[in-house]
Amino acid sequence: MSHLPKLNFPPIHLKARRGTNGRTEVFDVVRGRWLVLTPEEWVRRHVVEYLRTECGYQPQQIVEEYPVTLNGMAQRADIVVVGCDARPYMVIECKEPGVKISTETLSQVVRYNSVLGGQYVVITNGIGTFCYEWDGSNYTPINHFPRANSGVTK
Repeated sequence: MSHLPKLNFPPIHLKARRGTNGRTEVFDVVRGRWLVLTPEEWVRRHVVEYLRTECGYQPQQIVEEYPVTLNGMAQRADIVVVGCDARPYMVIECKEPGVKISTETLSQVVRYNSVLGGQYVVITNGIGTFCYEWDGSNYTPINHFPRANSGVTK
């Protein structure tokens, strides 16, 4: 894992193994399964741990690969945090560290949210992270991940 870049998230501890295909796999504690450690997965693992340890979300509130249907086509949001009512609260799109965050990458998470209706959207490549609050008509930049005690668990 030393070949992967340091991210702008707190360090995490991963349970890793060498898979049958020779690739490094890491254990996803939320889904309870082993995943190939790609650069995008490296970012996703950091985001999931950050949501759990720093933001206070429970594992059952974090849904990875959340199904989204756009224009009749099945797609998946990387991470969706759901409230106690099981409705989407925050939609997060993870990119690998080498992918530049641009209006095109932001528009992807906004399209997902047009279907899901979360209050927040986040896009990150692990180096840069951009968070926005949706008020029903506009996205306003905010400078932090929403915390669990900000109303999602009440």
